[in-house]
Amino acid sequence: MRHLFIINPVAGKKNTTAQLEALLEKLSFPHEVVYTTGEGDAQRFAQEAARTGEPVRIYACGGDGTLNEVVNGAAGHGHVAITNVPKGTGNDFLKIFGPDYRTLFYDLEALAVGPQTAIDLVDCNGKLGIDVVCAGVDARIAADVHRYKDWWFVSGIGAYILALLENIFLKSIARPMTVHMGEIRWEDRPASLLCVCNGRHYGGGFMPVGDAMPDDGVLDMLLVRKVGLFTFLRLVGKYAKGLYKQYPELIQDFHGDAASFSAKEPITVVVDGEVMRDTAFTVRLSEKKVNFFYPAGAGYQVSSADKSS
Repeated sequence: MRHLFIINPVAGKKNTTAQLEALLEKLSFPHEVVYTTGEGDAQRFAQEAARTGEPVRIYACGGDGTLNEVVNGAAGHGHVAITNVPKGTGNDFLKIFGPDYRTLFYDLEALAVGPQTAIDLVDCNGKLGIDVVCAGVDARIAADVHRYKDWWFVSGIGAYILALLENIFLKSIARPMTVHMGEIRWEDRPASLLCVCNGRHYGGGFMPVGDAMPDDGVLDMLLVRKVGLFTFLRLVGKYAKGLYKQYPELIQDFHGDAASFSAKEPITVVVDGEVMRDTAFTVRLSEKKVNFFYPAGAGYQVSSADKSS
């Protein structure tokens, strides 16, 4: 079995690359290491590994963006399995494995021989995702965080706060959008946000559907109607905890395999942390899956704490 570590050297805090390299030097099994230098490198490395036809386990060493690139490079190849070494700051997909996911997935010896399972993928206008697709105010906040991070005097949390303040207090929370998901027909009316969940977590702390399963062939979708500032501030904490069922007058849910949405103005959409913009999107369960491996003893089954009440 070939083991390929794809390291994003700029992901996470300053010393994380050196710490990971120290762990790699101690591994008991042969392995290869490559480093990304720009956008698309991780996907290309994964595609090249898949093309050889040799069984391979690929370790995406970075955040959700690095994992997303590896997913897009490895999807649909039965001889390829991937995982995520949580070197990034977010690593939202791995949170389905519980609060100790960082410790579990940094045990590289256990990870290398761990079980694997076929995970569903989401296709958003041709881009594949493994976790959550969101559109609306939360997506705009996530996109603007990247813009504020370029300011030399702004920290990571400072960038998030600035993006939040801009989009909540200075811009409209809800914008007109047409959404079709199952029998739900939302025709060119203001909507605050739409999320499509394959995994459970996104945005660093949101778990909109606590019982979402990434291998059940179902996408769990929530549409939040137009809400004002005070309702948004009151609702957001409940939404983040997966309590959408308590607010049927504000949140519509659908559980199926596809949805479409559009608007006259470009919509900001975030797929596993990656930003897209267009006036029309189709999100569906992909025909492709990806094999995901994890340490023995770790599990992503729904716990009682994750279930919506």
